[in-house]
Amino acid sequence: MTDRAILASYAHPDDEQGVTGALRTYLDQGVRVALVCATRGEVGESADPALATPETLGAVREQELRRATAIVGFSDVYFLDYRDSGMVGTPPNNDPRAFINADAHEAVGKLVKIIRTFKPTLLFTFDETGGYGHPDHLAINKWTTEAFTAAGDAAQYPDMGAPFAPSRLFYASIDRNMLKVASDYLAEQGIPGPFGGMDMSKMGMEPERITNRLDVSRYVDMKLKSLAEHKTQMAPDSPLRNMPEDLWRQWRSVETFALVAGVPLPENADMSDLFAGLPS
Repeated sequence: MTDRAILASYAHPDDEQGVTGALRTYLDQGVRVALVCATRGEVGESADPALATPETLGAVREQELRRATAIVGFSDVYFLDYRDSGMVGTPPNNDPRAFINADAHEAVGKLVKIIRTFKPTLLFTFDETGGYGHPDHLAINKWTTEAFTAAGDAAQYPDMGAPFAPSRLFYASIDRNMLKVASDYLAEQGIPGPFGGMDMSKMGMEPERITNRLDVSRYVDMKLKSLAEHKTQMAPDSPLRNMPEDLWRQWRSVETFALVAGVPLPENADMSDLFAGLPS
């Protein structure tokens, strides 16, 4: 039997929440799962000052992430040990430790080493928009994409282990149509949108780019329980917490992916199977 595995590559604790349904789906099928987290979200805000100080936030968020992934069903988390860069245009962007200021060769090399060590069949990361344009999301997309190709090339990073080429690279994002539904609801209720008031209807993935849709409705309660472990990021007045439960569940019941590199999907492949056509 082929050793199947998935590596999800993201920037901050809680970024993994967009794919927890897919990860649990395949965990239940015996697939190995691991997560890359580039930073510990050190410069994010805390929903409650009692949970963390600016000095302890990164350590607290790491533990939140570990509890969240344990609920999903896995414990392998690789930290790249860069610092959170903060939102675009903020002072943390200028910190030399920030992920966006990392040496590109070094950052890709760290990812290549993890890929060659864990040997994932599938690699997940953000789409090119980073979901909502966070600088670290854009960086992890770019460098994970480069690492996908470099990991299988013996001429690149020869000191990072034996070459290993994942079979497929998927960008994961929310269907733009679903985001528009949520955006319209918040607007109708007079609730400010998340992400600094950015227009949610212009975020997410265009429906025509989506190659795979996974029905993860059976895992929605698990997903909510996992998300709830990110307590520092769950402010009571969060717009996403003020959506009605039926809309929230609709949003969280489907996860969407675009195959961007690697082995093509077979003609007429099952859209719910990210491994379609690969050795079983």
